Amino acid sequence: MTEHPTAALDDVVHQRHRLGILTIAGEVKRVEFAYLKSTLNLTAGNLSRHIAVLEEAGLLAVEKGYEGKRPKTWVSVTAAGRKALATEMAALRALLDRHSKA
Repeated sequence: MTEHPTAALDDVVHQRHRLGILTIAGEVKRVEFAYLKSTLNLTAGNLSRHIAVLEEAGLLAVEKGYEGKRPKTWVSVTAAGRKALATEMAALRALLDRHSKA
C-alpha cells in the first residue's frame, strides 16, 4: 500500500499563513513586510512570528534596510523554501487527484 498523500504535508509549510507567505514571496524576488501584512490580513506581531518560523527552518531570508528614511523589512524565499513549497504543492495536487477519483 502506498503512503497517503497527507503524509507528505509539512507542518511548518502547511499552516495557512506560512503557506501564504511562501506562496506570495515565491512569486517575486522579494516582498515587503507591509504587503504581506495587508494581503494576509495579519497583525505585525503575528506575521513576524510566522516569518521567524520560516526563517528558522531555512525557508525564508529576511533583509532589513531603509527606503529613504523609513525602515523596511523584505523577505525572500530561499532555495530550500522553493523546494519545500514545490513539495507541499505536489502533496496538495496528490490529495486533489485522490479526491477526484473517489
